[in-house]
Amino acid sequence: MSAQKFVRITEQPSHHRHLEQMSVRDVLVNINKEDAGVPAAVQQAIPAVEAFVLAAADKMLAGGRLFYIGAGTSGRLGILDASECPPTYGVPHGLVVGLIAGGDNAIRRAVENAEDDGNQGWEDLRQWNITEKDVVLGIAASGTTPYVIGALKKCREEGILTGSLSCNPGSPVSAVAEFPIEVVVGPEFVTGSTRMKSGTAQKLVLNMISTALMIQLGRVEDNKMVNMQLTNDKLVDRGVKMLMEKAGIADYETAKALLLQHGSVKKAMSVLGI
Repeated sequence: MSAQKFVRITEQPSHHRHLEQMSVRDVLVNINKEDAGVPAAVQQAIPAVEAFVLAAADKMLAGGRLFYIGAGTSGRLGILDASECPPTYGVPHGLVVGLIAGGDNAIRRAVENAEDDGNQGWEDLRQWNITEKDVVLGIAASGTTPYVIGALKKCREEGILTGSLSCNPGSPVSAVAEFPIEVVVGPEFVTGSTRMKSGTAQKLVLNMISTALMIQLGRVEDNKMVNMQLTNDKLVDRGVKMLMEKAGIADYETAKALLLQHGSVKKAMSVLGI
């Protein structure tokens, strides 16, 4: 039996024509209609997401790190998810790392041809002294990005656990990952603009991955972010109310003083023997 021909669904023509002739209302309504199908596509991928999370959790519980690697929108989404783990869950910077083709300059400005270098992804990972203790998730909406594919291939050779997140079925990046995740959302409203539905799908899956991992790592209790960093007044207030609820402290200022003294809800509760 011949292999199924790979088709870039993400590059197929939009189901909508003559966008420039639509009213603003029609543009917004039609984008919303397209977006409405994204959660259902993510739901279909949950078994694959679960498999990756379970494997990644084993590595991280043993002291490993999680790396996201991508180009363009995919790379930026990985960096966004990684950057939010320390303040939200109180984990060290460097436990979850986002890498983008073209380096930090590419976060704000596109770097020409950066994603086409099949060797640079591995070189970027080497800068972090990556080892077989770690986990790498390659993110590529098309599933064809050389920067990502090359990195995952080399990771496999080095015995490093790999996953992929793409929006085309049977893509090249899926073929080189141990734990491929494919969220097939169909053609974009603007043909080929994968920052839209594909980007939304990737953001949802990354939310799921990092949240599930942080729960597995013990960074959440009940449904509370008990290890969050107290970096602004809103988070301090949230932490005070958590502590009041969990420790049965009636006075706000007493709870606040205890929280600020120890730096997190988790540490304050530990001192109280809770």
